[in-house]
Amino acid sequence: MTHYIAIIEDARPGVAVGVWFPDLPGCVSAGDDIDEALRNAPEALELYLEQVEQDGKPVPKPRSLTELKADPEVADDIRNYIVALIETPTRAHAAE
Repeated sequence: MTHYIAIIEDARPGVAVGVWFPDLPGCVSAGDDIDEALRNAPEALELYLEQVEQDGKPVPKPRSLTELKADPEVADDIRNYIVALIETPTRAHAAE
């Protein structure tokens, strides 16, 4: 099963918790709290990957946490926010 790393941004009370995937530009989700945001993340991932496939584009390969930590565009977010591993839903055909 393929997994993608997600960044969970818990900004402050009264603001939705955001979830985004460094390897999937534009793939975002949210929730009223961290638990809801994590429950919503697999659906966002599934819809994103389905759209990529429908567009005939290659599915981006997920990077490891070590690779993301070495990416200067993501390294600060990995240090400052919660990181979660989100499993690709079985209906999506992500790159293995």
